[in-house]
Amino acid sequence: MFCVAPPESEAKMNITKGGLVLFSANSNSSCMELSKKIAEDVNTTIMELLIMVYACKTSCAKSIIGVVPYFPYSKQCKMRKRGSIVSKLLASMMCKAGLTHLITMDLHQKEIQGFFNIPVDNLRASPFLLQYIQEEIPDYRNAVIVAKSPASAKRAQSFAERLRLGIAVIHGEAQDAESDLVDGRHSPPMVRSAAAIHPSLEIPMLIPKEKPPITVVGDVGGRIAIIVDDIIDDVDSFLAAAETLKERGAYKIFVMATHGLLSSDAPRLIEESAIDEVVVTNTIPHEIQKLQCPKIKTVDISMTLSEAIRRIHNGESMSYLFRNIGLDD
Repeated sequence: MFCVAPPESEAKMNITKGGLVLFSANSNSSCMELSKKIAEDVNTTIMELLIMVYACKTSCAKSIIGVVPYFPYSKQCKMRKRGSIVSKLLASMMCKAGLTHLITMDLHQKEIQGFFNIPVDNLRASPFLLQYIQEEIPDYRNAVIVAKSPASAKRAQSFAERLRLGIAVIHGEAQDAESDLVDGRHSPPMVRSAAAIHPSLEIPMLIPKEKPPITVVGDVGGRIAIIVDDIIDDVDSFLAAAETLKERGAYKIFVMATHGLLSSDAPRLIEESAIDEVVVTNTIPHEIQKLQCPKIKTVDISMTLSEAIRRIHNGESMSYLFRNIGLDD
């Protein structure tokens, strides 16, 4: 059995030849478009997914495979200041509900697979994005692949090596006129307590991090800049990167990402920015955003999800879908 997930609403069931049962949910038309291309299914909320999985489990389904192209809360995959690791919680809930296999795409961190005690197939959208670059950007040979931060340098390197292009990395951040130390976010101030540590056990304090002013490592002058990342949601960092690249001489700027959340004012901000085009896949419906911003383009990845479902159902190897993917990709 397969439960096809991502965003909202009422459930329906399709029974196909060969014993494969597909459960889906009715949401908006853009959600239905992706799932129809997969196998006449549709997106649903994560709570609906858990309820559907549990219903299948209590009905003695032999296997329950979840298809979640965008894994929710994937950015919350490590502890920050003693905070919760939400993607671990979600993985535990899915496994507890009865999921026996998960198909997803471009997890924010590959290590998320370790949160599950079931098989996880982390499919890649990069072949489709690379094909778009080669077919839809006529002079892409004059392009440079850009990482908007050192954290996304590995992804940029992977794209650059496959396209035989150069790479540039943006490092640092815009310097504020006033120090962040005066806005109260670091209060109360740290006070060393004489009684807390024995005088003979002096523990050295870490030097606080401080990012330098924005610098671009690599030449983008007179080139097309293609910024690559896995998720584009809050677009402020992309806009800042685009402005920096324009200042350094890039004459066209593209943004390529797998998951286009594009929440809040993102479409308007993109439309008013120096970015020429934002290319995302249909792992998340964004038809409304496209109406607000013609710069947003969509790449269809349903073919990969369909093939993954077919191979798992028929007991075939999944290695074909991971060909030419290295350990660092």
